[in-house]
Parts: sequence; C-alpha cells; structure tokens
Amino acid sequence: MRRHALPPFCAATINRVAWIVLAILMLVAAQAHAEAGKTPKYVFLFIGDGLAMAQRSAAEYYLAAKDGTAEPGIVKLTMNKMPVQGMTTTYSLNSIITDSGAAGTALASGVKSYNGAIGVDGAKKPVPTLAEKARDAGLKVGVVSSVSLDHATPACFYSHQDSRNNYYEIALDAARSGFDYFGGGGFKDPAGKKSKAEGEKVNALDALKAAGYTVAESREAILAAKPGSKLVALNPELDADKALPYALDGDRKGLTLAEYTAKGIELLNNPKGFFFMVEGGKIDWACHANDAAASIQDTMAFDAAVAEAVKFAEAHPTETLIVVTGDHECGGMTLGFAGTRYGNYYDYLKSQKASFEGFTAALKEYKKTHDAASAKFEDVVPMIKETFGLIVPAQGDLEAMKAAPKPDENNTSPANPYGLYLRDFELTAVKEAFARSMQDQKEKSGSEMDYRAYGGYEPLAVTLTHILDNKAGIAWTSYSHTGVPVMTSSVGPGSEVFAGYYDNTDLSKKIMAALGGK
Repeated sequence: MRRHALPPFCAATINRVAWIVLAILMLVAAQAHAEAGKTPKYVFLFIGDGLAMAQRSAAEYYLAAKDGTAEPGIVKLTMNKMPVQGMTTTYSLNSIITDSGAAGTALASGVKSYNGAIGVDGAKKPVPTLAEKARDAGLKVGVVSSVSLDHATPACFYSHQDSRNNYYEIALDAARSGFDYFGGGGFKDPAGKKSKAEGEKVNALDALKAAGYTVAESREAILAAKPGSKLVALNPELDADKALPYALDGDRKGLTLAEYTAKGIELLNNPKGFFFMVEGGKIDWACHANDAAASIQDTMAFDAAVAEAVKFAEAHPTETLIVVTGDHECGGMTLGFAGTRYGNYYDYLKSQKASFEGFTAALKEYKKTHDAASAKFEDVVPMIKETFGLIVPAQGDLEAMKAAPKPDENNTSPANPYGLYLRDFELTAVKEAFARSMQDQKEKSGSEMDYRAYGGYEPLAVTLTHILDNKAGIAWTSYSHTGVPVMTSSVGPGSEVFAGYYDNTDLSKKIMAALGGK
C-alpha cells in the first residue's frame, strides 16, 4: 500500500503541537518535582485500625446502595480520592499476622518488633518515634484515638513498654511526653490498680495535670480550650474499655472523631508546624466482632476526620502532607458470599440500628429477669427486628419464600421481597444461638467449634450480624487480624513516595524523610 507524505504545513503544525505538549509536560513535571522537594510544615498521619481495602470498599458500596445509586463504586471516600495510592505490608517480627503493638511500633518508629511491643525493638530496647522527633524539632504534636489513649496504636507514638498491657505505665509516659494534645478515649488504668509496679502510685491524670496539661472531660470544656494550652480531651461518654461509642450507636454527650481532629488542628496550628496522628480504632473492634454495619459507620467517621485535614490542606496546599493507612486488616472481611452468588445487597445494612455491642447490652437487660429455663425466643423477636431489621417469618411466609426469586450469576434477578426474612436454616441457627446465649457462663462449652461459631462474643449477637452481612453479600474468615496488606493514600508535598508496594516500616521512614529527617 502506498503511503502519502503529509503536506509540509501539516507536519510543521504537528511538530509545533508536539513541542508545546512536551513543554507543558516538562513544566508540570518541574512543578511536581519542586513540590515534591518541599518539606511539609504540617503532617497528618491517619491510621484506620483494621482498615484494609475491603473495609474501605464496603463503606463506598454501602454509601452508594443506601441512596439507591444503581451503579456500584460511584461514591468515593475522601481518602480514596487522594492522588497517590500504595499498598503496605503489615507482618510483625514474629508473625505474618501482626497485632496493633507491633504494627504501631513499625508505623511510629520504622522498626519491626514482636506482637505486643510498644515503642521497643525485638530486644525490648526503646526506639524513637516520629512524634518524638517532631517534638524535638520544635513542632507541636497531637495524638487522637477513638479508643483509649493508652491502647496500642496511640501508645506507640509516645510510650516505650515491653507489653501493651502496661496501661498504667503507658499513661505515665503520656504525662512525660511533652506532646501538646491528646484527645478521644480515656485511660484504662490511671490509678495503677492492675500495675505490677511496687510502691505508692500517683494517679496518671494527676501526673498529666502536674505536667501542665488541662484535663477536660466535658464537651463544653474541650471546645472551649484555647491555643497555647496543653490539652488532654477525654470524651464524656466512654464504653467499658474507655473508648468512644460505636458511630452506629451514636454519642449524645461527646465529640466525634472529626470534631477531635478539628479541635486538634485549632490547638496545634502554629508557624513552626505540627505532627498529628489520628486513629480510627473502633473499625478494628467492629471487625473483630464481624459486624459490617458498625465497621462501615466507623470507617465513615474516620473518613470524616480525614476530610477535616483535607479542609486544612486546602488553605495550606504547599505545606501540608496527609498520609492515610491501616495498621492491619481485621476479620478477613470479603466482599462476596456464596449464598448471594454475584449479588450484593448493601442496602440491607441500613436496617441495622445498633452495633453488636448495643444489641448485647439490650439482651443483657433481658437476661437480668430470665434464665435458660424461663427464656422464650418469642420475647426477643421484636428486639431482633428493631436492631437488625431481620424478620422471623410466619408459616405462610415460609411457603411464599420458596417461590421468591433467587440471585443469578449476573445479579439480574428481581428484588426479593423476603430478603430480610430469616430462612429456615437461618432461623434454626438463631434459635440455637439464643439458647446458647441464655446458658450460664459456666455451662458454655468453650470448645473450638463454639469459638469458630461465635468468637467469644454473645452468640445471638454475632449470629445475627453474620446473617445480615451474608444477606448483604459480605462474609468473614476470622475474629482476629489477618496478614492482608493495607492501602496507603497520600496528598501534599512529598506524597509521591507513598505510591507503590512497601512495608509499614518504610512508611515511617518515608514520613521522616518528608519531614527533612527531623
């Protein structure tokens, strides 16, 4: 075939366009390089405990489904919109599956350690943290968590202990840290009642006050705090483990994680800059209990906190680095279930009005007046419907359900009007779990099969979350952490180094390098 040469003027035009495009690309690259080389003044590190790709995606699919969006993936979390995305491995020094102590130490100090370690290496030697180095360089430092402030992840940024269970000693380390802001949950053992240390013990809250901190325990006092003061902001509504309530259960007295983040920005903002670590800790706790709705709501609460940092970055775009990651995956959450084939029905999760913990508390009230002999399944049927939207079918419903449409491989079946009704095998499982829940603790077998079925949680509560999650198209493989890598997202000066596939110890080193080796 004969080829025709382009007229000279066309060739010249194409060459000019090519050079213009190349010039633009070079300019963009030069600007990006200049931006990348700039040391950020303000650094945010957001850690979603138990947050991996499945947890992020489940929240997005839920947000789309609850509003009736026809196509999945339309709604995006703030963290997933960031221009730089990477994958991060999480294994610890002694296990493929890390705990939050080893993972927190890796993220805070760039050092692999054993499960249970807090700010120490494998030889139990203290290792300096990002936050401590930022403090020593003159930056203000803040630590916020939706779980207790002496829990593993937050503790790894200011404490050095050979065991994550040294809650009293960890709290005293907070008083010695010199950090500017602590916010969120409380302290599990401030008086040292569980500590093995000998001699008279000073209350950790008193130690914090003696170190110059204002300890605020009401919403009004927290919000009234002014820049220049050192603040320990303890949420006025805490659960038995000194953590914020699940976002799904609501908080009538305290602050959200986003509000703690906004307050921290207000208190930490100064000409020299700051380092601010924010943890969404109850994502992990919900996944341990295999409660998808609770996990999703806490993921959304965590993302709202990330949005506060993004809002700040919009006013300081060339000075603010934001990094969002997880310390590990939890629960082995999978977005797909054998019973729904290719189908997914995330809108079912709208029916859940309280977390597994909220339901367990309601069941506990019932158990105060009933034992295994007097308990009747019919008594808790309204509670099941009210909390999870699951319906115990009448006999006529069971017959009609047999003819209801089943999901097909293309997920094109018409909507099933009985989707939230308990099928016969589900009803059997629920009744068995209710009977197990009503047994005296001494009578429960504690067998391996019991653990696999209920994970040590209230049998009825975890059975109901499993059924609802499965109906939605979500399944679980574990009540513990898994070895799945997590996503890392970033935006701002120096953010390009967070693309790619790397270890959690490298993430810490990348932040340190972005700070100019402070």
